[in-house]
Amino acid sequence: QVQLVESGGGLVQAGGSLRLSCAASGRTFSSYAMGWFRQTPGKEREFVAAISWSGAHTYYADSVKGRFTISRDNAKNTVYLQMNSLKPEDTAVYYCAAPGGVGFPITAHLYDYWGQGTQVTVSS
Repeated sequence: QVQLVESGGGLVQAGGSLRLSCAASGRTFSSYAMGWFRQTPGKEREFVAAISWSGAHTYYADSVKGRFTISRDNAKNTVYLQMNSLKPEDTAVYYCAAPGGVGFPITAHLYDYWGQGTQVTVSS
């Protein structure tokens, strides 16, 4: 059973920064890509960023490109999302996710495991 636990959310002013962490357990972390998604009430879960198993490849939603950085530490079974220059529209619950198989997906339906989410609120 794969378990994902996010941390690092909170309240920050516009222009500020936060770093989210996601600790994984239950399978060989270094063999799989990882992703971050976010969701606001009444909207579908939105792709934010993904990283390949090695960390060599990353992909970002246009809305966060240049401001967010996804990274991973396979020795610690942890994936990170560094969020800089935060905007009020970044306010959402952020979820860490892992796919069930190999690949580098950027759509939510291709991810089988999800964390509980962490709230990020950006005030104007």
